[in-house]
Amino acid sequence: MPKKNDYSYQAEQDVHRITLYNTVYPEHQHRHRKDRLYLHFDFACFYAQVEQLRKNMYGIPLIVGGWRKENGTVKGIVATSSYEARSMGIKTGMSAYEAYKRCPYVCMLQVDYASYTAISTQVHHIMNRYSHQIERYSMDEYFMDASFLLGKEEPQIRTFAQQLQRDIVETTGLYGSIGIARSKTYAKLASGLDKPRGISLILSNEDERMYIHPLPLNEVWGVGRRRYEHLLAEGYERIRDVVKHNEPNTFVRLFGPHFGRMLFETITGQDQGRILEENHEYSPKWGVSYGHTFSEGSTDPEAIKGELAIGIEMICYRMRAYDIRSSSFGGHIGFDKNDYPSIGFRFVTPSFTHITKYVYDACMKELAELIDSFCQRKMAIRSLMISTQDMDKTSQMNLFFRDEAEHTQRYQAIDRINNRYGKGTVKTARSLYRVKGNTHFLERNSG
Repeated sequence: MPKKNDYSYQAEQDVHRITLYNTVYPEHQHRHRKDRLYLHFDFACFYAQVEQLRKNMYGIPLIVGGWRKENGTVKGIVATSSYEARSMGIKTGMSAYEAYKRCPYVCMLQVDYASYTAISTQVHHIMNRYSHQIERYSMDEYFMDASFLLGKEEPQIRTFAQQLQRDIVETTGLYGSIGIARSKTYAKLASGLDKPRGISLILSNEDERMYIHPLPLNEVWGVGRRRYEHLLAEGYERIRDVVKHNEPNTFVRLFGPHFGRMLFETITGQDQGRILEENHEYSPKWGVSYGHTFSEGSTDPEAIKGELAIGIEMICYRMRAYDIRSSSFGGHIGFDKNDYPSIGFRFVTPSFTHITKYVYDACMKELAELIDSFCQRKMAIRSLMISTQDMDKTSQMNLFFRDEAEHTQRYQAIDRINNRYGKGTVKTARSLYRVKGNTHFLERNSG
């Protein structure tokens, strides 16, 4: 759990990802079942909206996450696109070059993470005026426990949602859609029914049958491509198919006794999800990770090692913030040419730790010669990803690192300085070595 002090950890700063978790796990649910209402607010094309507002670019096809090199070559990945660009078939995750081919006059911008974070925090403060239980599910999505609206007539509930929507627009100049439903899953689905600025109330069994049950299963948390294929093979295409057959044992058989039953309850709207207040109840279930793709491949071994140092600093900072440790790490190295498949790697520390020095030393012991070899052979490295592969949440004494206590005090002192005066105020000399060039993020990111 992140520490509570005057200069508290900012574990989610510069973390770019869609969600904090991919479904409603058992530990994220209320222990007792009772009637509840959930509100979900979802910005439309958040990054693109912010840029259109800041630069008065309304009506212009815009992508965030691309740029042109000096010779005109288009680089980058589409992080998001405006509705004008979407109307031309440009989608999130598409290469900027493909977006350019679909619309040669598309405007390309890099992600300005600091600006989006500031607006996200602003919206969080607005929502706190409406309820004391708010969850920032991602930078552009928020949940609210709206159970205080139970028993109200539908017009009163709609008026509440409209007022919240107006406050956000008047304060930020940005708009989004709202869904209100009896489960957390269905509230999220409801907010997507009438984008970009609609309000959808799913308050009864009939509402669920009419608006939620016809949706395809792959719109539900936890139903990715492979799980969707398994469900299609069983004859389940839409939510209504699961509700109609009401066979949880099929999910247990396909996905295991715990996840299978949980996924069945999620799809059928039976989940009792808690509102996870930021930096209070949330703790990463699967660990933490860092990834970065360079605008150009690099054959500078010291720069590559410096990039790994940056990633390890981020990972260890976040582990200290959540008071977790790891002893096993993995990731992959990607190359500039498609002829070279990415290389996976794994390294271990003698015991669980969140000390940057221990993790970096173990990483270099495994990867230093490999990186040198790639660079000597002119195999330009384009991307790095590193993640924890196990976690320990206890505070047991470490018998393998005799100077751990001294290092822990040192890093906590550095963390306090960086928390107070800004990330990077104090950093290691190794992390000063970086791969030069642009990126579709103005700052480095982790997930």
